Amino acid sequence: MLSDMTFGQYYPSESPVHRMDPRAKLLLLIVYIVAVFLAKNFYGLAVCLIFLLLAIAFSRVPVRSVLKSVKGIVILILFTFVLNVLFYTPKEGDVVLFWRVTVQGLVSASFFALRIIFLVMGSSVLTLTTTPVSLTDGLESLLAPLALIRFPVHDLALIMSIALRMIPTLAEETDRIIRAQKARGADFESGNLVSRAKALVPVLVPLLVSAFRRANELGDAMDARCYAGSSKRTKYKKLKFSYRDLLALLVTGALLAGVILCNVYAYLLPVLY
Repeated sequence: MLSDMTFGQYYPSESPVHRMDPRAKLLLLIVYIVAVFLAKNFYGLAVCLIFLLLAIAFSRVPVRSVLKSVKGIVILILFTFVLNVLFYTPKEGDVVLFWRVTVQGLVSASFFALRIIFLVMGSSVLTLTTTPVSLTDGLESLLAPLALIRFPVHDLALIMSIALRMIPTLAEETDRIIRAQKARGADFESGNLVSRAKALVPVLVPLLVSAFRRANELGDAMDARCYAGSSKRTKYKKLKFSYRDLLALLVTGALLAGVILCNVYAYLLPVLY
């Protein structure tokens, strides 16, 4: 069910990761994403997996909650896997199973699917261990130099924070609407793809109405509290780097170095397939 989606939700805990500076966590996520994209073999992905497991362990977030974040993109993962299998160009010496499907194509498709899974899980760890307010403050602080060229840093950070906060809310609302429509006799599971798409119209219309209503209520609430954007705003909590933030950045640097070494010395490593 869509209500099981954990991406964008916060999991309260007193772990070292929760106590980290949000700017450090954002930098860690950026370096982690770069490392995942730099990985050219399964050894590089294995290094990223070790880093991800360490982050989950130190965050004290249930592994089940992190895995649930992949649930929402299962269709995308399957679509990417099938495309990579079918459009893989066979080379001389490749083992062909049938038609254009080869062993090497399956391995390549699995590699790209794991990339997507690792990216989503890493982003989920950030949202599970950081409140939307802290994310906004951290992002605004990192983008502060752009304010010199009159870039609306605060507005951008606020928009991203609200968007992250609304993901689980809209998912829960969608699940509630689907159950209500099923109780009225709606059928979302039978028929071809076109029929199923048409059956979703009674869900999309009330969902859009609900989203606009929530946006209007949020705007009224901000106006009632005299919210004035980034105009002379002060901070109740000052962001400060600590030793754990520096240590985490050093570990992330080791992650990036490990992935690069796996790429450079890949010819010395045994082939995994």
